[in-house]
Amino acid sequence: MVRVVEHPAWRVLKDAVEGIRPWQAKDGSIDFTAEGAPPRTDAERAVQRVIDAVEELSPLLPHDADYHRALAKDLRVWADGGFEVPDFLDSLLAFQPAANRADGLQHLVVFPMYTQNGNPDRNLEAVVLRMVWPDWLAELERTRYDNPLFCGITFEDFTAGYDTNSAVLFPETIAVREAPERFSWGGIFCDREAARFRRVTDAAVDVLGLELPEDIAAMVHDQKRCEEAFVLWDMVHDRTHSHGDLPFDPFMIKQRQPFWMYGLEELRCDLTAFKEAVKLQDDGVPQARDVQYAVLFDRMFRFPVTGERVRNYDGLGGQLLFAYLHKHDVVRWTDNRLHIDWQRAPQVTNQLCADIEQLYRDGIDRPKLVHWFAGYELVSAYLAPHPGSKWAKGPDALDLTQPPRKLVDDVLPDEFPLSMFYEALSKKLKSVIASTKGITADGAERIAA
Repeated sequence: MVRVVEHPAWRVLKDAVEGIRPWQAKDGSIDFTAEGAPPRTDAERAVQRVIDAVEELSPLLPHDADYHRALAKDLRVWADGGFEVPDFLDSLLAFQPAANRADGLQHLVVFPMYTQNGNPDRNLEAVVLRMVWPDWLAELERTRYDNPLFCGITFEDFTAGYDTNSAVLFPETIAVREAPERFSWGGIFCDREAARFRRVTDAAVDVLGLELPEDIAAMVHDQKRCEEAFVLWDMVHDRTHSHGDLPFDPFMIKQRQPFWMYGLEELRCDLTAFKEAVKLQDDGVPQARDVQYAVLFDRMFRFPVTGERVRNYDGLGGQLLFAYLHKHDVVRWTDNRLHIDWQRAPQVTNQLCADIEQLYRDGIDRPKLVHWFAGYELVSAYLAPHPGSKWAKGPDALDLTQPPRKLVDDVLPDEFPLSMFYEALSKKLKSVIASTKGITADGAERIAA
């Protein structure tokens, strides 16, 4: 199979897209009256180069033929319309990667889009990716974890919007005139997840003096094993958002809630993946043990010290997991070394999952605000709230005549600050975390070598 990125037209396409991106405004349009804007003819020529390159590369990818035709049309419409806010709904609807999840299948993707945890603007991006769908994963999806929209993917090459911390390709990030009634796919780059996991975990283990089981130490230094762990973790996590006793719409990110509720939901999905991995290990699935350690280490070592301390719900989930395990004597920070009771870790981690699941079941019978307070109580039982928090003082400190969504304004940006342990760890891992920006499997292997 010819690699798209080795064809000369890929370099032409990538350079053309990189040339267009700086001309675009936040909404993806090009204002030709703005300072530094190009002549419209330059933009038209650049878009034509993109179209020509896509048409030259498309025969390598016959499964994407309909999408590439729609893409060329959307690009022409954008240019002919004066480069106003782009609308690529037609090409989005034509792109159907989940319909053929063949392992190793390449896709060439071009869209105006923002990249989650990356570039917030709807710039034009170009990505070449491969599907990750080995037989063992396909069998698990078919028999145990139905998730027909999930696409495990890896990078081949990309433009600047993915030279960031973004590790997902989601259709909702793409510029369209109106959102489709439902999305039909979602992709997660397990190679980037695995590469940054390896780099951060390796550094954290060294800083914390943690002794790893021999097979897990080997896993941390094996990119392929880590990719397999993450693609299984992702598949189970993704489906969990719409499974279980849910007191809310599964797409809760669209709803205004205190950020600890988002944190509990993301942690619930990760701990469900952990719980299922324990079962799969008993059933002899080779990747299952790796998933458990990936969840524990990524959640405890990377999540809490990554990103700004502003409604950092993923960081909060990692803080909660560590504090819960610490309070139950599964992790101990003694003599400046971290110790983990590997035998008890699965049982106690599953216990936290059960606590969150109980919160959800009870939440079905609760008013929204009462449910939010119950979530706060669960988190604050293990994490100390900020001393200035109104929510920590209880309902009497809030104006309960306001609708619940207004009370979210009383939540502090860093409602549950980092502990002294994490403050110290954050300083020691800061440069390592920063170095994972734009990381790929190749980058991880160069470091390992």
